Amino acid sequence: MRLDKLLANKGYGSRKDVKNILKQKKVSVNNTITKDGSFHVEPTTDLIKVGEETVHYQKYIYLMMNKPPGYVSATKDDSEKTVLDLLPANLQNHHPFPVGRLDKDTEGLLLLTNDGELGHQLTSPKKDISKIYFAEIDGHVTESDVKRFADGLKLKDGYHTKPATLRILAAGESSEIEIVISEGKYHQVKRMFAAVGKRVTYLKRVRIGQLMLDPTLELGHYREMTDSELDLMVRK
Repeated sequence: MRLDKLLANKGYGSRKDVKNILKQKKVSVNNTITKDGSFHVEPTTDLIKVGEETVHYQKYIYLMMNKPPGYVSATKDDSEKTVLDLLPANLQNHHPFPVGRLDKDTEGLLLLTNDGELGHQLTSPKKDISKIYFAEIDGHVTESDVKRFADGLKLKDGYHTKPATLRILAAGESSEIEIVISEGKYHQVKRMFAAVGKRVTYLKRVRIGQLMLDPTLELGHYREMTDSELDLMVRK
């Protein structure tokens, strides 16, 4: 890896900023000062320092985000803000991507990583990884709906969903529910409720597999995942 790319990825500024740091003879590789940004380094084995600070290389990043509404789950979009716009440049330099997707107006748990293998594992239909959502519904959700969701629903486009677990938290003209699904079709929760004549007015994902959304993580904020959380994802 080029030395200037590594330093930019680690948050030492833009390529121009890094060039200035190198010119000032602040960067050493294996205790030898270098001013050449194109110098090739082995981040996992070389000792790289900026001043007295050792640069620690991180190949993969794993982030938990409490996604806010108004952002699309994509790496780039010509007309919409993406969840990557919520990250600083040093994290964007790692080229993370959202694992799966949440609709633009949906909130809650979203994972971002540059680990393609893990991303594939978590989104593969063969894995049947459950997702839990909290939703507010325009309409009276009934036990009849619970049974229909448990049997799987035929959507308006003809697709028949896998069985889903629907739990009524509060019922009335407006209802609050929790739903567990194991697939992630486009607008699936909204389309399932549309199939029973009701409308989702608020939707938030609170769990993926065994991983719960950190309740202290404010809307629009993110943090690095812990080792124990990563273990939960590997085990589903």
